[in-house]
Amino acid sequence: MRKVLVTGGTGYIGSHTVIQLLNAGFEVVILDNLSNSSKGVVARIEELSGTGLDFIEGDVRDHELLRGIFAKYAFDSAIHFAGLKAVGESQEKPLKYYDNNVTGSIVLFEEMMRAGVHKLIFSSSATVYGDPGYVCYSETTPLAPINVYGRTKLIVEDTLRDLKKAEPRWQIALLRYFNPVGAHISGRIGENPFGVPNNLMPFISQVAIGSRPKLMVYGNDYATPDGTGLRDYVHVEDLVAGHVAALNTLGDANSFLTLNLGTGKPYSVLEMIGAFERTSGVKIPYEIVERRAGDLPEYYANADLAKEVLGWQARLGIDRMCADTWRWQKTNPAGYVID
Repeated sequence: MRKVLVTGGTGYIGSHTVIQLLNAGFEVVILDNLSNSSKGVVARIEELSGTGLDFIEGDVRDHELLRGIFAKYAFDSAIHFAGLKAVGESQEKPLKYYDNNVTGSIVLFEEMMRAGVHKLIFSSSATVYGDPGYVCYSETTPLAPINVYGRTKLIVEDTLRDLKKAEPRWQIALLRYFNPVGAHISGRIGENPFGVPNNLMPFISQVAIGSRPKLMVYGNDYATPDGTGLRDYVHVEDLVAGHVAALNTLGDANSFLTLNLGTGKPYSVLEMIGAFERTSGVKIPYEIVERRAGDLPEYYANADLAKEVLGWQARLGIDRMCADTWRWQKTNPAGYVID
């Protein structure tokens, strides 16, 4: 049976990925420092998958800890989610982001090499593209991130490209996400940000549940159909299916993959509010405020290559994204608790 180390496996995308891995017959070990997640998710993963897993609380930057983990378990591969992801905070605390996202990745790669584990899925981001002057991003779009978070992702991507050149036995997939939303259909796991949400959908759902009085819509004067920003929202279950497909596809014939994971269809902020209201039956009060610095009017994925190489494409639409988000929020108004 194939054994996978999942760093950041109790986080939003990590937890959904672990369930799909377990359901696909993989054995999973999670490493997470719980800096932006809850240990309570582990029991829910086991409940939903009907399968046990090993959870290790610790930091990916800890050489000694990782060395011990790789000595204990015979891993075939790793999926690397662990890292900080708030764009605004990355601008305010760049050293924190370079330390967590870049140093942590290098420590992981060093210990993988030491243990003879050379298959890796890396959680990258559409922020590596920056603002190319057009709105549909393919894998050949120039890489020019405009914030610290995006730069940390690009540095790790470049590190892996150089590592592959130096050590051809590595099998690596760089998966560039657009805007993950939604939750597991059971409502048992979902996005549970600490503090004020950085992303649209958890903010909408917290307004819907009454945790916040209203949603701030940053700008309604963009050159878009309704004046609000357009983004490529992809259901987290579709997104993580791309990880399982990439893990199954990586091999000698496909030893280095760089793929966008998105729907190819953008929705505006107001469209997302409307869809949430339609599926939840809850009115979302909002206020139009000034644009945020660094926000682009519109961007979305060209994900044709993922379909060609992995046979993957997003299947779940906007109503399902909103319905699953609301089910999670409604049944977990305070987020995770230890069951």
